Amino acid sequence: MGDSKEAGAEAPPAGATARGGLSLLSQGESEEPCAQGSALFLGGSEVKSRAVVKYSSAPPRAAFARLEEKTDLKLPPANWLRESAKLGPAGTAILGTSKKSKPFSSFGMAYDFIDSVGNDVDVVSDSENIKKLLKIPYSKSHVSMAVHRVGRTLLLDELDIQELFMRSSQTGDWTWLKEFYQRLIDQKWQRKKKSKEHWYQKAILSKFLYYSINGDGAAQPVPSAAEQRESSSSDQTGDSDGASWPAPFEMPSPVSEDPSASSQGSEPLEPSYIVGHLASAPKEQNLTTLFNDGENSQGLKNDFVRNILWTFEDIHMLVGSNMPIFGGGRYPAVSLRLRDNNKPINVLTGIDYWLDNLICNVPELVMCFHVNGIVQKYEMIKTEEIPNLENSNFSTKVIKDIAQNILSFLKSNCTKEGHTYWLFKASGSDIVKLYDLTTLCEETEDKYQNPFTMPVAILLYKVACNMMMKKNQNKKHYGTIRTLLLNCVKLLDKSRHPQIIASANYMLSELFQLDEPKKEESSESPLNENSDESYSEEEEEMPDSDENGSYCTSSDPPDDNKAVAIIKSVGELSVPEKYKSIHQIRPSCAFPVCHDTEERCRLVLSYVLEGLKSVDSSIKKESDLPAADPSTPIPLKYEDESARGGPEGLEKQMALFLDKMGSLQKGNCSSQSGMTPGSWQHKMKLQLILKSSKAYYVLSDAAMSLQKYGRALRYIKLALQSHDTYCCLCTNMLSEVLLFLSQYLTLCGDIQLMLAQNANNRAAHLEEFNYQTKEDQEILHSLHRESSCQGFAWATDLSTDLESQLSVSCKCYEAANEILQFSDLKSQNPEHYVQVLKRMGNIRNEIGVFYMNQAAALQSERVVSKSVSTAEQQLWKKSFSCFEKGIHNFESIDDATNAALLLCNTGRLMRICAQAHCGAGDEFKREFSPEEGLYYNKAVDYYLKALRSLGTRDRHPAVWDSVNWELSTTYFTMATLQQDYAPLSRKAQEQIEKEVSEAMMKSLKYCDVDSASARQPLCQYRAATIHHRLASMYHSCLRNQVRIATSGN
Repeated sequence: MGDSKEAGAEAPPAGATARGGLSLLSQGESEEPCAQGSALFLGGSEVKSRAVVKYSSAPPRAAFARLEEKTDLKLPPANWLRESAKLGPAGTAILGTSKKSKPFSSFGMAYDFIDSVGNDVDVVSDSENIKKLLKIPYSKSHVSMAVHRVGRTLLLDELDIQELFMRSSQTGDWTWLKEFYQRLIDQKWQRKKKSKEHWYQKAILSKFLYYSINGDGAAQPVPSAAEQRESSSSDQTGDSDGASWPAPFEMPSPVSEDPSASSQGSEPLEPSYIVGHLASAPKEQNLTTLFNDGENSQGLKNDFVRNILWTFEDIHMLVGSNMPIFGGGRYPAVSLRLRDNNKPINVLTGIDYWLDNLICNVPELVMCFHVNGIVQKYEMIKTEEIPNLENSNFSTKVIKDIAQNILSFLKSNCTKEGHTYWLFKASGSDIVKLYDLTTLCEETEDKYQNPFTMPVAILLYKVACNMMMKKNQNKKHYGTIRTLLLNCVKLLDKSRHPQIIASANYMLSELFQLDEPKKEESSESPLNENSDESYSEEEEEMPDSDENGSYCTSSDPPDDNKAVAIIKSVGELSVPEKYKSIHQIRPSCAFPVCHDTEERCRLVLSYVLEGLKSVDSSIKKESDLPAADPSTPIPLKYEDESARGGPEGLEKQMALFLDKMGSLQKGNCSSQSGMTPGSWQHKMKLQLILKSSKAYYVLSDAAMSLQKYGRALRYIKLALQSHDTYCCLCTNMLSEVLLFLSQYLTLCGDIQLMLAQNANNRAAHLEEFNYQTKEDQEILHSLHRESSCQGFAWATDLSTDLESQLSVSCKCYEAANEILQFSDLKSQNPEHYVQVLKRMGNIRNEIGVFYMNQAAALQSERVVSKSVSTAEQQLWKKSFSCFEKGIHNFESIDDATNAALLLCNTGRLMRICAQAHCGAGDEFKREFSPEEGLYYNKAVDYYLKALRSLGTRDRHPAVWDSVNWELSTTYFTMATLQQDYAPLSRKAQEQIEKEVSEAMMKSLKYCDVDSASARQPLCQYRAATIHHRLASMYHSCLRNQVRIATSGN
């Protein structure tokens, strides 16, 4: 319709164009400001009333034409029921006072002003319903309204029993309510037909309003008797335009319908049809329209000409009104009424006029009096004078008390969110009863027979969605959001509305933050530090009200036991604060306090599972899938190293994985269940699967911190299986999701490393790894509908082989690093990139040490072997390669300390290589070989590199001292071996003595005897040994020289 919405904008003075009323003034008139929102003094007592137009589809205000006396309103004007330029595109809907409101009219307004629902507004309703409630003590008419609660807001809608029961006889809907009504209220119920007088009054009112906007003076004079007879006969033969009475009113009057509907040749939906259609239309495509497009297809649109935020005393109401407002007179806005001069205005009519003007902030009322349809005179009355009219005196203060009492009564008793309450007063009765129709409906065979169920569930969902978008601003609403969503899910049939249920469950899972579990747990602030952030563990729910005693007595008939509450006399509503509410409209919404990470994640996974079930149930290809029983555990088979093909097989699996990651960048997608990419099932399942992977990741991280490594591996396996399924379904992999995968693989590498280092408790870890909850099995069953979940099997197997576990850990880190190369993630996430490289350097150090120790073990087993075995040489190469790659990892992130440690370990490897070459030859004939010298010198080079990497002792004193000690030891060992096994066959004695002396002095240089440490005694002993050996060597040299000199003489 192209209507403009001015949500939250306060309207200018009454009658201004921005208010959205009809604002065309007659020539010569000027606008006079009227202070909108100010207190109006009406009837001698102060009543605070403030109106703000939130939305208006009304064109500029039209000046009303004052009709000549004797104008016959029984004759149709030329413009009757036709679109008018003055009325604008809204057409005849402006004058739709004759149309009854739809049964879901408040929902249409609530959907449009979702920000107000649940928070700022007490009541959302049609103005006609508000007036009917406030007239209860004055009227003998029946009252029948449906009441729903959302947060602190009550939605009021007319519940037309006549229409419902007529519909019931055709469709079978509401049969339980019809039986209940006939049993307890009206045993002889029959449809009451509208009187001929009723249709007559509607016809002349419609014609009067059209005359009043006809600026061309087309009012007709009173015809002669002959003309009347002729007109009467032509009426009976039937007018081709369908304008004769009462034909236009046999259906809902087109006066108030949207012209766009009539121009397309479609008939407007009757309220009864809408109720019946909604109850019997479980088709998902209808729900999708209802869910996304403003509910237009289900008759739930906001079709009021204007929506007004009306504050009456302390009651805030969002009111829909179709009252025609005209320009003219001393004020820029007036309401126009037609009265029979033979019938004086009574109290009910006075209240009606007064409330209409208050709600629409119209300062003046113009009444046109007629006799038998012949215009007699006009009278202009100020709004504040209406309560003092003759025969229509009423106290505005009493009206205020009635409003406050009715609201308090409803607040105290309509306590269950999602329930449909029925406020009922029989015609001529003084007793007002409130029933819980949802509870009554649940006692029937089909608890989803309540046609209000769907609109209520949608509204609860929309309010929750709206609050979720603001959740970061105020987390105190989490409990409210959770309650709204749980009630929404509770209302809906899972088989009929899987989309909404899946979406609600996903939002429930989103309420629990999983991103920073450690930070939350380590928070030292108490949970109940302030009321906004504290929640109780128990989920509170308002019990069935026991306060009925304040509204009914024990003398009430037994038939009333079905009523939630009763007002035993309407006169009580006029007593100030008679029903003052002592209860909050909303009980404190419980948000479960999760004292540990596992509890929080388990709640998230329970909601994810419900969402996955809803999605899976809506996919039609269910029968095409292989049958699987979700209650049967999926075996987690252990594969030993031989079955997997060792490290070579691991390399192949890694290559396949990286190929797959590359293909994901191109947008490949495959689903075994047959989901269509882009469908709601596809989008929702992607989100749910991603949420489950995050939850399992957090669970794994928590188990890791508790040193429960088997459990941690099980959880990270489920996280990676979830992610593998996500990859199979995803058409466009987001960088954020790739980062998650890198984090998962990093944690998996950590777990595999810890399992390798804690081999003593392997049996307990294996038992924890193989355990599965029923929930995990069902989630895995849903994942297997889309994928084999084997993409990361290479990373998550629990092996008993140490080398295999270390290799898997290394491959996990390598895969995590490779993923960071995609989409330039390493520059976007430098901290994670550094952590991955550190872990890669560390695991390569671990593997290098593992191979080095194996080589040393082989060497010690060699009894008398003159050559180094090929196995030893292979182990040296593997160890050296790992150390070299690790050093490169640490150097690339400027981690000098760890690089120095790996250089130190490489030096140790060189010394082991040197020792392997010392066994050749006979012990007595043994000499220090060139190979030994080569490897010892290489060891010295690596130790010196380590010292250069550190730079100074201040960077890391412990590492610095350790490297110095190892360097001193290498020099000392090399000198000792050269001294004890002098290579005289290759070198001269003097050269050997020189090399030994130099090596001993270097060893002494790096041997710190002064610093106090645990190693100080060793350093002192070595220094003493060096001095002793040098002294012995020099003494031997001296003796040799003396002997040579003596023998020479």
